[in-house]
Amino acid sequence: MSAGALPIIRVQNLEKVYPGNVHAVRGVSFEVRPKQVVAIIGSSGSGKSTVLRCINRLIEPTEGEIYLEEVKINDQKTDINKIRSEIGMVFQSFELFAHLRVMENVTLGLRKVRGYSRTKAEEIARKVLEKVDMLDKLEAFPGQISGGQMQRVAIARALAMNPKVMLFDEPTSALDPELIGSVLESIKALVNEGMTMIIVTHEIGFAREVSNKVIFLHEGLIESEGPPQEMFGNPESERFRQFLSKALH
Repeated sequence: MSAGALPIIRVQNLEKVYPGNVHAVRGVSFEVRPKQVVAIIGSSGSGKSTVLRCINRLIEPTEGEIYLEEVKINDQKTDINKIRSEIGMVFQSFELFAHLRVMENVTLGLRKVRGYSRTKAEEIARKVLEKVDMLDKLEAFPGQISGGQMQRVAIARALAMNPKVMLFDEPTSALDPELIGSVLESIKALVNEGMTMIIVTHEIGFAREVSNKVIFLHEGLIESEGPPQEMFGNPESERFRQFLSKALH
């Protein structure tokens, strides 16, 4: 990761106020550089998922600017479908199409957004499904596989588009404990390949292991941020210390 590299994602003074004057995010700013893995952690309601959804423009920010390299994402003139094809998103609830088989779920974006032929789309789908160890479930429907397998298919679907950055929104929170490991292993494999990522997670050990920057959000503000060894080894913020002691117990 070269120090001079242009950030892939730049968030500047991001604010989000929901109806009823609920101030979810209050002036959040950070950058994500190529091959960087940024973990965003914090209690429920701290604004983590809101930040991620603003980056993908699933929700519109109230104030602030978000850039994908040189392109301002939250500009009404920006082609949001093009942006979303360059920013892969994996949700806690998988968001697979129940009526489509695994192969069709993965090839849909390639055919509709990228305009690839069925043959080319299926060739790419096989490669990404092999990466997440799901090649044997090509013909299965989502209802016929486990939650962990569905999440790995969702990761493959995002990867198929060859995104510049991957966003993970609590990728293991809807899974039974015995299924979490396989999903985390799939994400770790991407880290090792140098994929740029932002991961919202409550898996503190995982955040510590895979990230090279940790952001702790509290009530919509960045309370503390830094390399994981500093953040976890010698937390300066009292709030972060309290959060860690609760999370680790």
